Amino acid sequence: MSTQMAGTKSNSQMIKVRTTLVTIVMVLLAIISLLPIYILVVNATRDTFDISKQGISLLPGLNLFDNIKTLMTWSEEGKVQYDAFIGYRNSAVIAFSTTLLTVLFSAMTAYGIVVYDFRFKNAAYTIILAVMMIPVQVTSVGFYQFMSKLGLTDSYLPLILPAIAAPSVVFFMRQYMKSSFPLEIVEAARIDGCGEYRTFFTIGIPMMKPAIAVQAIFAFVANWNNYYTPSMILISREKTQLTLPMMVNTIISNDKLADFGANYSAIMLSIIPVVIVYFIFSKFIVEGVALGGVKE
Repeated sequence: MSTQMAGTKSNSQMIKVRTTLVTIVMVLLAIISLLPIYILVVNATRDTFDISKQGISLLPGLNLFDNIKTLMTWSEEGKVQYDAFIGYRNSAVIAFSTTLLTVLFSAMTAYGIVVYDFRFKNAAYTIILAVMMIPVQVTSVGFYQFMSKLGLTDSYLPLILPAIAAPSVVFFMRQYMKSSFPLEIVEAARIDGCGEYRTFFTIGIPMMKPAIAVQAIFAFVANWNNYYTPSMILISREKTQLTLPMMVNTIISNDKLADFGANYSAIMLSIIPVVIVYFIFSKFIVEGVALGGVKE
């Protein structure tokens, strides 16, 4: 009996030690992830002299509104192509449209692969995985030439419509459905006379809500921060059509306007929508990632 009690006590101590170590590692990872964002926000409230003299500081300054006013002055004087409201509008149109198309069509594709049995089903899924491994940069030259021949440069369509094909999102949603989507409920809906589209939108979509929320966050962040593709397609560089990352780049790449406080303020303003969207959907992340990452 004493041996069993000693063994139980030893196991309990080992569990406590492991829990403590895991907690410490998680806290360190959280600090590493959040510290750069905090420093960015702090620097957005400081002036150039303070940033140049002291470098990194954990205490905020009092120059946030002065830095934003500097950005507005540069815009009015034509020194930079920056207008926060225009940038928010353009980036929002692209990010929200691409996010909607990505999650909707990826969910439909994953639903079709899991629910239906058809010829070359495995081959189709293999092709999707193969496409997922091709970097965007490899196809960028051909993509630009194709859009140029179609006359779609300086248009948002090439930035929005390709979001329909998102192989990585299809992969994640298929894994999620494999682990948590009962096919019996689809059969029951068919027996009750429910059509295929109605079954997908009234049963499939609600049951896939955690996976959709997670992928919506990732898709929104990726498209909001996307600089590469818009800079390749929007060749006229008119301020009225620039996205917010492109506007921020015109500021931080201008050596004649070395105002670090204003630069940090522009970057801070550009990440506000990303933070808001993350907090709205963050409750789905743990559940969605856990279920979507189940190995078959």
